[in-house]
Amino acid sequence: VQLQASGGGVVQPGGSLRLSCVASGSIFSINIMGWYRQAPGKQRELVATITSGGSTNYADSLKGRFTIFRDNSKNTVYLQMNSLQSEDTAVYYCKISMLLRDYWGQGTQVTVSS
Repeated sequence: VQLQASGGGVVQPGGSLRLSCVASGSIFSINIMGWYRQAPGKQRELVATITSGGSTNYADSLKGRFTIFRDNSKNTVYLQMNSLQSEDTAVYYCKISMLLRDYWGQGTQVTVSS
């Protein structure tokens, strides 16, 4: 199983980015797909998750600015990030949970800077 994340980059404060993560390989029924992030000097933290049925869970501090959604036919999870702030600068990782195992992507850098 491979996860390929993309969509990161440099954006000004107040800007938007959309991250994508495609799962490939021996893919069966993906239960949970999610995004996590790790800022320099900090621990990795939850951003958002979404179940196969579409139920979502967000970090409290990100509700209203970030939206997670998925396309099951493409084994892809997305993260729409709006009103980005400097505190959102981090490496963003996608993760899937499938058949009682977790798989991580390689991460994509998001930098919010003027």
